Amino acid sequence: MYLPDIFKTFLENHGEIAEAYQKAGMLCSKAGPISEKNQHLIQLGIAVGLGSKGGVRSHARRAKDSGATDQEIMQAVLLAAPIVGFPAMMASYGWVRESLTPHKD
Repeated sequence: MYLPDIFKTFLENHGEIAEAYQKAGMLCSKAGPISEKNQHLIQLGIAVGLGSKGGVRSHARRAKDSGATDQEIMQAVLLAAPIVGFPAMMASYGWVRESLTPHKD
């Protein structure tokens, strides 16, 4: 699994905080019936709305790893345009295209 260098550094320096944060995320994921794939597509849409480059890239990759097609991932980004605006959607569109390109681990 690809991890950005900044996250690796954070894990090394603040492992207990990262572990607690990840545990909270797992508890939220298990709190209802939404599939893992759809959770990541939802989280992708939220990240687009926030303009979070890291969140957009992470959830695009995680949605793909959970079975989402490239078309589903791109539609999640496109659906944000009427809400967040065209420029914000286009920035996210670029980030997603980058994230769907295989990384060297």
